[in-house]
Amino acid sequence: MTAVVLPGLSGAVPAPLSGHLPLDLSGQPHAAGVVAASEDIGNPVVNIGIFLAFVAVTLVIVLRASRTNKTAEDYYAGGRSFTGPQNGTAIAGDYLSAASFLGIVGAIAINGYDGFLYSIGFLVAWLVALLLVAELLRNTGKFTMADVLSFRLKQRPVRMAAALTTLAVVFFYLLAQMAGAGGLVALLLGIDSRAGQGLVIAVVGALMIVYVLIGGMKGTTWVQIIKAILLIAGAGIMTVWVLAKFGFNLSDVIQGAITTSGIPGLAEPGAQYGGSETSKLNFLSLALALVLGTAGLPHVLMRFYTVPTAKEARRSVVWAIWLIGIFYLFTLVLGYGAGALVGADTINAAPGGVNSAAPLLAFALGGEILLGLISAVAFATILAVVAGLTITAAASFAHDIYASVIKKGEVNPDGEVKVARMTVVVIGLLAIIGGIFANGQNVAFLVALAFAVAASANLPTILFSLFWKRFNTRGALWSMYGGLGSCLVLIAFSPVVSGKTDEAGNSLSMIRDASIDFAWFPLENPGIVTIPLGFLLGVVGTLTSREKGVKAKFAEMEVRSLTGAGSEKAATEH
Repeated sequence: MTAVVLPGLSGAVPAPLSGHLPLDLSGQPHAAGVVAASEDIGNPVVNIGIFLAFVAVTLVIVLRASRTNKTAEDYYAGGRSFTGPQNGTAIAGDYLSAASFLGIVGAIAINGYDGFLYSIGFLVAWLVALLLVAELLRNTGKFTMADVLSFRLKQRPVRMAAALTTLAVVFFYLLAQMAGAGGLVALLLGIDSRAGQGLVIAVVGALMIVYVLIGGMKGTTWVQIIKAILLIAGAGIMTVWVLAKFGFNLSDVIQGAITTSGIPGLAEPGAQYGGSETSKLNFLSLALALVLGTAGLPHVLMRFYTVPTAKEARRSVVWAIWLIGIFYLFTLVLGYGAGALVGADTINAAPGGVNSAAPLLAFALGGEILLGLISAVAFATILAVVAGLTITAAASFAHDIYASVIKKGEVNPDGEVKVARMTVVVIGLLAIIGGIFANGQNVAFLVALAFAVAASANLPTILFSLFWKRFNTRGALWSMYGGLGSCLVLIAFSPVVSGKTDEAGNSLSMIRDASIDFAWFPLENPGIVTIPLGFLLGVVGTLTSREKGVKAKFAEMEVRSLTGAGSEKAATEH
């Protein structure tokens, strides 16, 4: 296939795109202003072949891991047999989602400095998780976040609330991953019809269901470990390649992006946030959600239960911080590199839009082989993350709602795991349907909504449970339901769902009909309102009620969380 001649491939600082139109195969501006997907994607056979090879290898690993899935502890927590470094790598694999790779690289390529704020927020958030929750959660819980929240409170109402908030966070996160899958395949296979992209989203959902049904947490963990290694290695290779084209001078990379885009302030704050008072509030809201949301993400918290001790949980987070931090440094170079070597107009016009920046950069650097490899890594990223999300949601429903609320604890572990497996199928189907509707949205932004729900509904209750002696059931319920409800309402009536249009009047919201506009909440991320509200409701609910025994239970929980006495132990070797 003829190589695309993109600006800047000679190693010099790129010139601006002629007329700011996308390029066709000859390197000339595409008159129609639309990238020809069927030409610009490399070789679809290579792309699909590399991806299928990854699927085949990981399926073999999942099948091997499934042989030791004998108990509920094996299925939910991998027998608590992973080491700190292994689990830290898996956490990185779970956390570095399609938002991290596709969404953030695209956001930096289009919006420069403001796009990099996603990377900063996602990384800084881990300090909250390390210092406040990782070790304490491992000592106090068993399988899910609700184990911690219900330890000293009334079991049934608290578990039900925790399960519902978990399912809400997982749903938004799954939407982001599925939207990323649709955009990625649109680019690789030239499928620009929404029906075709919907079919691809269905295939990803089916693979996710198979992984989790067969492998449980052990299989999912190994997929995440492999994917983390591939993703960080692939991003590292591309980063070195981009820097090499600019004489290993980051300033030249950034200047190249500025020159290509024609936006002088691309390296300064304000391209996306800061143009108006509303956009400034949007940034504050986003930052709050990102920094505080990680410590309340149920699929991340569940990973702390896969190690044998609290010490290993702490080591896990340290390993995760190093790996995640290195990756987010790569995104800075990749984002500006995509802006310099590909161009914002080409990225926006490509199938998949902003989420196509990383694959297009790979094609600009190494042709169809590198594009195939990086795209397979991106697919692996999506599959690994949706598998982790799905097992979290299944565990939450089966362990918290079915076993503890419906059956009142009178259910054998095998029956609970059967319900979890059935839940996997239902969640997979819902994820496919939701992903079809969310297709085309920026995946980093969709994930930020999941973080807002986690920070509003989960984090206040977790912190109050661990550190406030007087905290009681009413405070927990008010905090979780209030945080969740306010988040969902404000998102539903925000520009995310309706009323947001571009300069041409085309809808940028989930509802594609630009004439439909029922948005009255001006911010796109509700965190600045809902996170303080979640904390406030927890305090008010607690102070307006009394509950016997909570202080005695708190003393027991404090000893267990700080010392590990009575905590769950490793069950099997993996």
